[in-house]
Amino acid sequence: MPVILAKTDEDIVASYPLMKQLRPHLEEENYLCRIKQLQLEYGYNLIVLIEGGEAKASAGYRICDSLAWGKYMYIDDLITDEDRRSRGYAKQLFDWLDDELINNRCVSMHLDSGVHRYDAHRFYLNRKMKITCHHFEKSY
Repeated sequence: MPVILAKTDEDIVASYPLMKQLRPHLEEENYLCRIKQLQLEYGYNLIVLIEGGEAKASAGYRICDSLAWGKYMYIDDLITDEDRRSRGYAKQLFDWLDDELINNRCVSMHLDSGVHRYDAHRFYLNRKMKITCHHFEKSY
């Protein structure tokens, strides 16, 4: 089953139920507009794995550059439907992202993951990712 780079309204909207699982604050009526805004302003890319007409897994990422890391891929979002985990969907997305990283001549991949997402951490560690820093936040 192919990974689709979501550019059409239909493909973007298909990812909403998944992203809602990861980001419960999202509202369906604003989702399409928000994704398009992120694509336009920040180079956000959305990929979706669709099987049987239904989104099974999705990821959002950006190609970035910084003094600290050089050119890198930042994964903003990565989610497999909670009822369809352990079926290889996340691995398929990650393999696609690995290829995309190489095609864009990035030197590394980065992501943040909530401290309570133990299953996700296990997956990332199995994919040879390392825990290299703490992320700090101050909300206003």
